[in-house]
This record gives sequence, C-alpha cells and structure tokens, in this order.
Amino acid sequence: MSPSLTEQERRDRLRLARTERVGPVAFRELLRRYGSAGAVLEALPEIARRGGGSIRAALAAEVEAELAAGEALGAKLTVFGDPEYSRLLAAVDAPPPVLWTLGDVAILARPRSVAVVGARIASAAAQRFARGLASELGQAGYAIISGLARGVDAAAHEGSLPHGTAAVLGGGVDDVYPPDNRGLYERIAAEGCIVSESPLGHRAQAKDFPRRNRIISGLSLGVVVVEAEIRSGSLITARLAGEQGREVFAVPGSPLDPRAKGSNDLIRQGAHLCEGAEDVLRVLTSMRAIADQGPLGFEEDGLPVDADLAELREQVSALLGPTPTPCDELVRATGARTADVLAALTELAVAGRADLLPGGLVTIGPQC
Repeated sequence: MSPSLTEQERRDRLRLARTERVGPVAFRELLRRYGSAGAVLEALPEIARRGGGSIRAALAAEVEAELAAGEALGAKLTVFGDPEYSRLLAAVDAPPPVLWTLGDVAILARPRSVAVVGARIASAAAQRFARGLASELGQAGYAIISGLARGVDAAAHEGSLPHGTAAVLGGGVDDVYPPDNRGLYERIAAEGCIVSESPLGHRAQAKDFPRRNRIISGLSLGVVVVEAEIRSGSLITARLAGEQGREVFAVPGSPLDPRAKGSNDLIRQGAHLCEGAEDVLRVLTSMRAIADQGPLGFEEDGLPVDADLAELREQVSALLGPTPTPCDELVRATGARTADVLAALTELAVAGRADLLPGGLVTIGPQC
C-alpha cells in the first residue's frame, strides 16, 4: 500500500485535476514527470510556454470552495494515490484523478465487483432479470456497479442494495439524474455509494456520460449488458470494458425486439452469453487478481524536466490531426523514445495544441 498523501498534496491534486486542459492522461504524465502535484502547478506556466501556449491553473480559492461544498454535503474526496482509491479503477489506463463519494466508499475498494447495465426503456422481463442477477451476484459477494439510469440500471441497484451497490453519475454527486430516481438515489446514498469525478454542483451533460461509463467499467471485473439497442450507452460501456481488459457478458434476447439487437450483437462478437449468475461467476472467479495489480502512485520515468524537446514537439505537432492517432505511431514516425514523445505531447496538451485521450490516442488540440 502506498503511503498516505499529505493534505496539501491532496489539495494540489484536486487543483491540478480542475485545471483546464489537464485531463486524466496529462495528469498522469505530469505527475510521473514531476513527482508531485505541487511541483507540477509551479511548473505549469513554463510547460505551457514550451508547448507554444499559456495556461491558468485552477485557483486555490476554487478548490477550497469545492472542498467546503463537499464537507457541507457530507461527501468524501478520494484522490489518486489515497489508500481508499479503488485498485480496480487504478489499474485502467489513466484513471480519474479525483472522485467524490456519498455513502460507503469501502464498496469501491472491494476486490470483486460487476457492472450491470442496459436499456433505459427496458422491457419488464429485462428489468426482472437485472434485479434478480444483481441480487444473486450480491449474495455471492460481488458489489454491483451501475449508472442510476431508468430501466436496467435502476433494477440492478434495487436488487443489490442489501449487498452493496455503487451508482456512478455523470454530474456531481449532488446531481440527481434522472430526477424521478431521487428515492433510489437517497437509498443508495444511505446504504450504498454514490460516486462521480465531476465537481459538486455540476449538472450532467451529454459529454459527461462516456466518462461516467468508463468509470462504471473500470470499477468492475466485468460488465453485463442485459438489454441494449445497437446505438446505446450500454454498448459504449461494453467497448470500454474490453479496452480495459475486463470481461463482457450479454443477455440474449428476442431477434424481434430492437432492444435486444445490441446485446445479441455483443454475443456475436465474442461476449460471454449470460443466462444467469452462474455464467458470470464461472468466468470472473479467475479474475480477482486484477484488484491487486493497480498501483496507487505514479513512478517517475527519469526524464529530466528541463529536457530540450523543442524540435520533437514540432515534429509531433505536425503529425497530429482531428483523427485519433495512437502514440505508438508517433514514436515510430519520430524515432524518439516513448518517454520523450509522451513528454512532448503533454506539453502540447497543456498549451492546448494536443488532446490526450485514454487508450494511448491523441488528436490535435482545440487551440490549433
């Protein structure tokens, strides 16, 4: 277990995470290079200047206001590096730098958890299956992760409340969405755990849900899709789970029901067929070791912080476009060390000239 962070470092990590253009990937790379959030914040103006732009770190007063709001709500802040941070989530590529939680944060630290997701306008049969599946998996010792949406998500939370459930939100932990799930939200806050990487007071927008889905899959050993149309957020969660090395399960449905086309297609693509809890348990029993693999800190890569990357930055910048490009391709194209390319990309990202995405992808930045 990593040593506890100082309170000042925790505040600095929150401030860095709330700084514009410092997403999870840039956050990870900057900490790896500079060793602490305090050192990064001090160096940010120079990093941006080297990248060809400028940046304003989030104000300390803004961080204090967010912390005060969290305390007033009874919410808990967990930053990457805290002992309570989920090892399952820590094992994904560029985990969320900070999380706010309401309720029992220990649920997120359990070594065994499963996500159950599906259609918002779900059939009665799908909701009954999700509720029963979540209850059985909960009785087997698994925490159930879902997104508090209508339909399958709500049914999964209801089935698993007595055993441990966590609802991941797109907005802040104080944003009850959808509003008609307020009763369920309050029960989960009291008996389970509400979690979000968004600041308190943030109201969910469309762009927040893919990030929310990435946390749902990241907190889980596997994702079960109960019912989903071809174009749905549940399939995004399943894709993210595959990218994170998690198992994907799908419940088969009638070919006459459009709500089953997405889950049936997942099976066609190789997802495990799920007809009950035993199908999930059989596969996941061998995956418990993942929870012990996620580091709770960043290892420095040894790159001198004053390395002259000017020529490499411009080479890399010229190779970027609106289509996501794997960092490995940039390494091959430039012939430079991977660490140097990542450092150059991070400086470009802080300057707004590159956008670092999870999964080792990068696009041209909004300032270009």
